[in-house]
Amino acid sequence: MMVIVVSRAPPRLRGRLAAWLLEIRAGVYVGDYSTRTRERIWDQVLGGLEEGDAVMVWHTSNDQGFDFATAGLNRRMPEDFDGLKLVKFLPRSG
Repeated sequence: MMVIVVSRAPPRLRGRLAAWLLEIRAGVYVGDYSTRTRERIWDQVLGGLEEGDAVMVWHTSNDQGFDFATAGLNRRMPEDFDGLKLVKFLPRSG
């Protein structure tokens, strides 16, 4: 299982994601694909995101049971903490 959430993404990218995944809410896409296909979908996100931001979460066999990746400008960024991936908040700009 994988979940991708996009914000401020261009319509072209949203349409491409909707071709592969089910859009259960605006900007929230879910699906169940192999690692290779998941990585290809994420490459499409990275290539088409422009000024938006995205996060992808997927099931994996680690201590947390999942992993995630982020792209674009967002205050929430992944940080490894003794083998656990946590979220750190960047300071507000402006």
